[in-house]
Amino acid sequence: MKTSLATAAIAAAALCGFAGSALAQDYPDRPIMLMISYGAGGATDFQARIVTMTAGNEDALGVPIAIINKPGAGGRVGWNWFATQAESDGYTLAAYNIPHFIAQSIKGGVEYSASSFEPIANWGADPAVFVVKADSEFNSMNDIVDWAKTNPGKLTFSGAGLFVGHHIAALQLEKAAGVSLAYIPNNAGGAGAMKAVIAGDVMGGVNNLSDAFRAREAGNVKILGVFDLERNDFLPDVPTLAEQGFDIDNASVNFRGIMVPKGTPQEIIDKLAAIVPTMFENGRVQGRMKAGGSPMHVMTRDEVIQMWAAREVTLSDLLAGL
Repeated sequence: MKTSLATAAIAAAALCGFAGSALAQDYPDRPIMLMISYGAGGATDFQARIVTMTAGNEDALGVPIAIINKPGAGGRVGWNWFATQAESDGYTLAAYNIPHFIAQSIKGGVEYSASSFEPIANWGADPAVFVVKADSEFNSMNDIVDWAKTNPGKLTFSGAGLFVGHHIAALQLEKAAGVSLAYIPNNAGGAGAMKAVIAGDVMGGVNNLSDAFRAREAGNVKILGVFDLERNDFLPDVPTLAEQGFDIDNASVNFRGIMVPKGTPQEIIDKLAAIVPTMFENGRVQGRMKAGGSPMHVMTRDEVIQMWAAREVTLSDLLAGL
């Protein structure tokens, strides 16, 4: 009997291994959906359409990736749906934004955490920047802070939502400068937040460098500071907040990449993790990203797992202090 059971167990294991191999070999055999938790036209949507444009190539996934937008509540609407309703069959992917979904899960009120998802690969690292309308009286972050000190709580500025990178940058600025500001989250995400600045609905805004780069190229905004450890190659003339005298690090830098729901078969995760970074490294993709002012930072699945864990520690400490 023991021999029979052992033989059966070995046969079952072999069958599972064969099934897994067949699954990975056949996958994907139809188009894939990529869910974006922000609206069309914002930085995440804009970049996702570029980095997935070669998915249908024979040397990539061999099938196209279609973008589906589920915006709202700073990304909460989309990520709640992805964590609780998305199929874990490899045909429903999502873009992640760090620190956004990790900070939101730390603060609570959402149905996801880092353990709800499996990262595949990272495509970019987009710092937050402070922007004002092109004809604004403000020309530096010290101008902003001086006005805010004279007018506590009255300096209005927009961002993409609560406990996203923009909001974290705003909280850091308030703490470092010792001022009270009026942060106004925009339900239309980064694109809506930028429109509010350009229209003069707010006095300024914290937004993505990539969105701000395009808006400055169009002559619509001035960029007063970068929330990062060093100047960015896309904006060599714009100083960091630290250069302007404010003790602010890179905790708000927006890492973007692709993930799948927890429970996705490991064979599919492994196949995506092997192919997706090569899509991000494609020369056409990198050229389009550079032309759009979108900083790239390609990371493998293992590197992203380490980055998520490190950011969770950093954000837990930061948000407790703020």
